[in-house]
Amino acid sequence: MAHAQRRESAPPVRRRGERLEARVTAEQKALIEHAAALEGRSITDFVLTSVQDAAKRAIAEHEVIQLSVKDSKAFVEALLNPREPSKKMRERAAAYVARYGDQ
Repeated sequence: MAHAQRRESAPPVRRRGERLEARVTAEQKALIEHAAALEGRSITDFVLTSVQDAAKRAIAEHEVIQLSVKDSKAFVEALLNPREPSKKMRERAAAYVARYGDQ
C-alpha cells in the first residue's frame, strides 16, 4: 500500500516520443557545449530548454499587443467615443452589403 501511495504522489514521467534534428557548425556546437557545461546541464536539456523558451517568447510577442500609456489611452478613447464613419467608409460599407448581403 505504501508503494502505491508513493507512486500516486510522484510526478508523471514524460516520454519524449518525437525527434528534432539540426545541423550545426563546429563553432555553434562548441558554443552550445560550453554553455551547457557552465550550467551543469546536458546538451540536450540545454538546447530543449533554450528552444522552448524562445518559442514561448515568439508566441507571446505575436499574441500580445503592448501599448504605451499614451497609446492605450488613445485606444480606450477610440472604443468609448468612436468617430463617425467618413463618407468613403459609408460608401464602402454600402458596396459590401450590396455585394455580399447583410450577414
